[in-house]
Amino acid sequence: MESLPTTVTSKSERRGRSSKSQNTSKPSLIMAFFSCLAWLYVAGRLWQDAQHRVALNTVLQKNYELRPKALTVDDKLMVLGCKDLERRIVETEMELAQAKSQGYLKNQKSLSSSGKKLLAVIGVYTGFGSHLKRNKFRGSWMPRDDALKKLEERGVVIRFVIGRSANRGDSLDRKIDQENLATKDFLILENHEEAQEELPKKVKFFYSAAVQNWDAEFYVKVDDNVDLDLEGLIGLLESRRGQDGAYIGCMKSGDVVTQEGSQWYEPEWWKFGDDKSYFRHATGSLVILSKNLAQYININSGLLKTYAFDDTTIGSWMIGVQATYIDDNRLCCSSTRQEKVCSMA
Repeated sequence: MESLPTTVTSKSERRGRSSKSQNTSKPSLIMAFFSCLAWLYVAGRLWQDAQHRVALNTVLQKNYELRPKALTVDDKLMVLGCKDLERRIVETEMELAQAKSQGYLKNQKSLSSSGKKLLAVIGVYTGFGSHLKRNKFRGSWMPRDDALKKLEERGVVIRFVIGRSANRGDSLDRKIDQENLATKDFLILENHEEAQEELPKKVKFFYSAAVQNWDAEFYVKVDDNVDLDLEGLIGLLESRRGQDGAYIGCMKSGDVVTQEGSQWYEPEWWKFGDDKSYFRHATGSLVILSKNLAQYININSGLLKTYAFDDTTIGSWMIGVQATYIDDNRLCCSSTRQEKVCSMA
């Protein structure tokens, strides 16, 4: 009976120790939790710092690779060589531009049967409804068949110049093809549409085609209402042989017609200044260009501006080049003077 209080006392002591251990474990858990958070935060910062270091490393590496390098003697010589090459390229381009402006081409053209350069290519304008007029020319001043071949042996080529119908391959085109098969005296402009309103463009196609097909001193455009003194024209051209930049014709100028509906109306009259006057140009009935001027038209045909009439159109092209204007009264086909090489048919 005396030992009972001792037992009760030991149980009370155990309960007291248990509550004390529970009280001390809570702060430990809280400290451990915050320690884990702190560790995670530090680890995250260290990871971010590592990423930043990698990115900085990459940027520094790129900057290092792009830094200016010290040029060696060989590098300097290479730079100087490139500059010299660049200068020569620029000079060559300038020379090429000058050569183009003077009408030089690499294409090889047809020569006369003797192998010599032709004197002239004469293009006589014609249309689909001009069959009778062509036969009239063939029976008068224009040679045909063997006589045409002999004339070419002398260095003079004559062709009727015509484009294609708006309806390609129609009866108009077929008739021209059949006539050409028999006479062999046509220059057919495949890329040109034959129409009255397209005459200013026709002159570009004619000179381009003539230059591409024949190598001659002169290229002559003749209207289909003109009769030629062929021998007189050949003599005139012979006297001018070797003359570059020659723009030959019956030179004239005059007022620009501004009234719509009037004959010779120029839709772009406002481009000719306050005085409304045409610049000096050769009459369209007969125009002669030397080889380099015809080549200039061929090279720049895509850029050349056309006006309402072919004679003023050619004259506008000649203003921008170093052409020698030769006013020859013998080429004034409508004049009454005796010494002339052409007359109105």
